[in-house]
Amino acid sequence: MSTGMSTGMKETMAEVLAERGTQMSPGRMFAEAYATAGVHARVEYDVTITDSLTSSRRKRRYPARNMLKIVDLSRNPQRFYWHESPAQPGDPDLTEGGMRRELAHRFHRSPVPELLATRAWVQVPDDLADDAEALELFINYRLIARLGTAENHTIIRGEGGLLNIEGIERMTSKGPFASTILAACNAAEQMGGTADGLILNPADYYLFMGQGQLMADLERNGVFIVRTRLVDPGTAIAGDFGHGAMLFDSGRSVIRFAEPPPGIFATPGVALMAEIHERVVVNLPTNFYVVTL
Repeated sequence: MSTGMSTGMKETMAEVLAERGTQMSPGRMFAEAYATAGVHARVEYDVTITDSLTSSRRKRRYPARNMLKIVDLSRNPQRFYWHESPAQPGDPDLTEGGMRRELAHRFHRSPVPELLATRAWVQVPDDLADDAEALELFINYRLIARLGTAENHTIIRGEGGLLNIEGIERMTSKGPFASTILAACNAAEQMGGTADGLILNPADYYLFMGQGQLMADLERNGVFIVRTRLVDPGTAIAGDFGHGAMLFDSGRSVIRFAEPPPGIFATPGVALMAEIHERVVVNLPTNFYVVTL
């Protein structure tokens, strides 16, 4: 079974919420497929389902994908992307006395890299699938939630994640600033960019919250903050996410029953798998920093 949802870019979150309210949820689509095909049910979606649901929490916690410009390759079959690298030893000094260091950067064209599979698994409790409403909610708020965590892993610390991309500097000194986060924001602007995003561990977020106004000040200053366990405590990623990175996305998803590989669950049981394909690239690695807090 294959199905699709509208994908037009919306100007406001209100428009996004209004459109999603008119669409059948991924869980409902799968519940209807299950009613027909049982354990042979398989639903292919022509969207990435981690972007198909909005949180029902009063307190939102945003995924890393929300920080990035997303290129849906199913609708925009891009073959190449541009990126920059710093000047090499022996290059002429074009930086106007160091005031505009980015002028000495080298420009590159590279093919869009192979997308990486992101998968999540759940075991379906006995007889739950026979209740369409319960199965819908289980998929929407457990399987897709787990897929969102797996997606964060892909974007942040997976094989092609931000923490494994060459050219992103480590920053350990706060210099004249109150924190290394502010030092990194300044460094990005000194390279001509704007540090508009921060990824850090919830433990550090709440430590900063308890110690002063840094988190509130950053958010008031337009910095989009993602809290996730997938950044080690005591570190953070700060950078120009709006202009300096992209997420290549297949624009496709699948949910199906499958046999899980060893080590996924502690006990046997009927398993559901959700899968998407995507990969992050960094156009401006000099505008990103992994900081020690």
